Amino acid sequence: MDSTSKTSFGTLSKAFNKILRLRSSSTISGDVALHKPNFSENPDELSGDHQNDIEVLAANLFAGVSAVKAAYAQLQLGHAPYDLQVIHSADRAVVIQLKRLSELKQGFLNRAQLKQSSSRAQAQVQEQRNLLKTYKMITAKLEYELRSKESEISSLQSELRVSEKQCRALEARLRPGRTLAALDDLHLSGLNPAHFLTLLRSTVKSIRSFVKIMVREMKSAGWDLSAAAGVIQPYLRGQRNSNHNIFAFQSYVSRIMFSNFQRQDFGLGGPVRDRHSFFAEFTELKFFKQKKCFERKSQFGKFCRGKYLGLVHPKMEASFFGNIEQRKLLSSGQGSPETDFFEGFAEMARRVWLLHCLFFSFKEEDKGVIFQAGRGSRFSDLYMESVAEDEEESEQGGVDRRPEVGFTVSPGLESAER
Repeated sequence: MDSTSKTSFGTLSKAFNKILRLRSSSTISGDVALHKPNFSENPDELSGDHQNDIEVLAANLFAGVSAVKAAYAQLQLGHAPYDLQVIHSADRAVVIQLKRLSELKQGFLNRAQLKQSSSRAQAQVQEQRNLLKTYKMITAKLEYELRSKESEISSLQSELRVSEKQCRALEARLRPGRTLAALDDLHLSGLNPAHFLTLLRSTVKSIRSFVKIMVREMKSAGWDLSAAAGVIQPYLRGQRNSNHNIFAFQSYVSRIMFSNFQRQDFGLGGPVRDRHSFFAEFTELKFFKQKKCFERKSQFGKFCRGKYLGLVHPKMEASFFGNIEQRKLLSSGQGSPETDFFEGFAEMARRVWLLHCLFFSFKEEDKGVIFQAGRGSRFSDLYMESVAEDEEESEQGGVDRRPEVGFTVSPGLESAER
């Protein structure tokens, strides 16, 4: 291709110079024709007709070259996707333009024939039309490539969703209750209290997991767990079984995390939303990792920051980590800490937020009521579950006593369908 282009250009240049020499020799004497004419050093020295002929020829040459360029662009377009008709059309266009360039060469030998050809203005207009045609071809090719890429992206996204679903199913088998795979393919029309109960249990498990991390940090910092539990729940002071301390910490975390749960805006403020909006957010955030959810500039981000700052006192954080850098980072809104402690908190917060979204996805008449029982309330097997049932039976020694609530560890939900 390169060698052919160079040869054609050289031939055209030689022919152009030869034509000029022939035209000059026909209008001057033989003695003067022996000297080399000067055509390009000063165009103003050329006669008006001669200069006009050159300008017309140049304009037609540029128009012809732009037409060939447009045909070449059309030829490329015909290869991706392959279109034989487009290729043949481009081939014919190239042949036509090459013939036209040849006619221009021959026409320059005959001044009368050149004057019958297109004027300089017409040639320039044709050149712009050819350039426009070239750009249209390039645009069409780019649009095709864009559609191809979009199709590829859509296919890869579909494969990713299938892979993620398979991963969640495997994780659910390995760690039952730790994933939300049971809520996959959930639709608003099929929503029922059983789905909420499934998510509630999963949320409670995430709270317990975070509390275990928090207790581990307390032990590392040298805390007196019994004293700390007694501050949260005075009921536990003087209790011999230290295993109940963790329930006090769970009640503390649950109380903070579920505060304002019954309010549509979770106490954050914001516009009134309908059940479709809540379910759409539930469906979207369900597949997000906790860190990615937190980085979103949304109500959920405000929820996480507010709950963390309310749950983890500055003195507590300083005792755990020797500083309050996590608190400062969250308060600044510039990012989120990359620690096991915060990751556990973020996952817990995500599930509480998802539970809130699902709660307000129900119709008003189907929506349940979240509640907690106060100390001394009668224990109900229908609505409550004892976290220390085995210990209570051993302490009572078989005596038939009416069980009472010591304190609420996790909130309950009274379903509308009861």
